[in-house]
Amino acid sequence: MTSATTGAPAYRRAVVTGAAGFIGSHLCEALLDEGWLVTGIDHLRGHPEEVTARNLRSLRADPRFLLVTADIAVADLDSLLYGADTVFHLAARPGVRASWGERFSEYVDSNVLGTHRLLDAAGRGGVRRVVVSSSSSVYGGAEDGPTAETSLPTPLSPYGVTKLLTEQLSLVHAKRPGSRTSVVALRYFTVYGPRQRADMAITRMIDSALTGRPITVFGDGLQRRDFTFVSDAVQANLLAAQARAQAVAVNVGTGSTITVLELIELVGEVVGQPVAFEHGPPGDGDARSTHADLAGAAEVLGYWPTVDLRTGIKHQVEWIRSLSAGAREPQLARG
Repeated sequence: MTSATTGAPAYRRAVVTGAAGFIGSHLCEALLDEGWLVTGIDHLRGHPEEVTARNLRSLRADPRFLLVTADIAVADLDSLLYGADTVFHLAARPGVRASWGERFSEYVDSNVLGTHRLLDAAGRGGVRRVVVSSSSSVYGGAEDGPTAETSLPTPLSPYGVTKLLTEQLSLVHAKRPGSRTSVVALRYFTVYGPRQRADMAITRMIDSALTGRPITVFGDGLQRRDFTFVSDAVQANLLAAQARAQAVAVNVGTGSTITVLELIELVGEVVGQPVAFEHGPPGDGDARSTHADLAGAAEVLGYWPTVDLRTGIKHQVEWIRSLSAGAREPQLARG
C-alpha cells in the first residue's frame, strides 16, 4: 500500500509535536488519511480545554492515533521518538506581541530548548526526517516584492528571533557530520483556516462581521500579508516528509499579498456583513509586508498552493458558523 499523494510507503510511524494545535491537528488527520501511524505530542496548555477537545475529536476516535501529553522541553523524547520514521515539529510558543514581555522565557523553553532536545533525540534514534515549522517572521519586513530563502533574515521581534533559532538549530543538527537525520524547515506565511487561533486576524475579522463587535487594526491597515490556507500548509508538510534534501529551509505561502484594509473588505463580502474596526497604534515587531517567493518550494518540494484567499475565507466562515449552530465540523478537501 502506498500514499496516493506522495507515493510513500504507508504504515510508517510519524510523530507530530503540537498535535492538538491548529495546523498540527489538521496534519495528524492528513497523515492518518495517508496511511501513517501517528503519535501526537502536546502539553495541552496552549488552548482552552474546549478548543483542544474539538481539535482532537476525530483523532481520538482513530485507533492508529496515540496522544501523549508531554512538554518537549522536559519529556523523555528518546522513548517517544523510538521507531519513528518522520517527526513533524509544530510545537511552539506563538505570538509576536507577548514575546516582548516577561514571558520571553516561555518562548526560549518551547521554541529553542525544546527544538534542541527534539533534534538531539531524533539523531540518537536515527529518525530519517524532521520537518520543522518555522515562520516568515524570520525575514522581518519585505518592501521590495517576494522574499526568497536566500534573503538575509532580520527578525523584528523576540518571537521571530526564536523561530530563526528553531530552524537554524534544526539545520545544524542535520548538517552534523554523520547525521542520520535530515531536516526540511517550512517558513509559513500567515496560515489561516478552520481551527485558527481566536486572536489571529482573519478569525477576529469574521467574528466582527458576524457579531458587530469592532476589532482594532494596528497602524494604518496598509501593511501587506501573504495568507496561506491550512490545507496548503499541511500539503507542504506531506511533501517535505519525502523531499530529497538534507538540510534546507523553504517558504510556504501563496506568492500573492493583500493589505489589511483590503482583507477587511473581502471578509465582509464573504460573510455578507461589514467588519467593524477602529485604528490603534502600530504593533511592536509587526512586519510592514510579507510576500513569499515560491521558487524554492516548487523546486525542493514540488509545492504550489491550491486554495485562493476568497475560497479559504469562505471555508473558515462555514466552519465558524457550524460551531455556532452546533453542527458537525465541515471536512477540508486536501489536494
